[in-house]
Amino acid sequence: MALLAVTATSPTHAVTATSPTPSSDSNVTLTGQQVKQAQVSDLPTPAWKIALKFAMSKRGTPYVWGGTGNGGFDCSGLMLRAYGKAGITLPRIAADQYSAFSRKIAWKDLRPGDLVFFHDFGHVGMVSRPGFMVDAPHTGDVVKEEPLSDWRRSSFAGAVRPDPKGVKQWVKQIKLRKTPAPSMPTATL
Repeated sequence: MALLAVTATSPTHAVTATSPTPSSDSNVTLTGQQVKQAQVSDLPTPAWKIALKFAMSKRGTPYVWGGTGNGGFDCSGLMLRAYGKAGITLPRIAADQYSAFSRKIAWKDLRPGDLVFFHDFGHVGMVSRPGFMVDAPHTGDVVKEEPLSDWRRSSFAGAVRPDPKGVKQWVKQIKLRKTPAPSMPTATL
């Protein structure tokens, strides 16, 4: 018969869990902070984070019209490959990428990973952080992160969120990280 004893008093004190087995005794000691870390670290990486990491890693790559890698990228080719890396299939052309999603995102609701479209859906970028996007701008330029400026705002055509579940999950993860470590109760089983 296994015995499990768990003891703790506060987030800064240790928890001791003991569970004797026929072959050996095991002791595990966890603080409230370690329990919290385990809760956060078990969550999978959202697709938008994988896509964003890919797109950001391509900064400095030349713009190539029709490019989807190897020699360079155009704007929609970069988004195609970035979300493809995350397991989400996008159409090839910017306007089709916008049309592929029924839920549209307002400028005020943009989050990292959202695809933002400009100039009558002729250009697309990915929100990298509040007020910025990563994109492949035009011939003669390179993939880069740039501000979502007033000029961009004036040519904004719309936005979509290819990974809505991942964004919700990430918001929950951020809230969990901000909450204090759990107070550890005393229990013996």
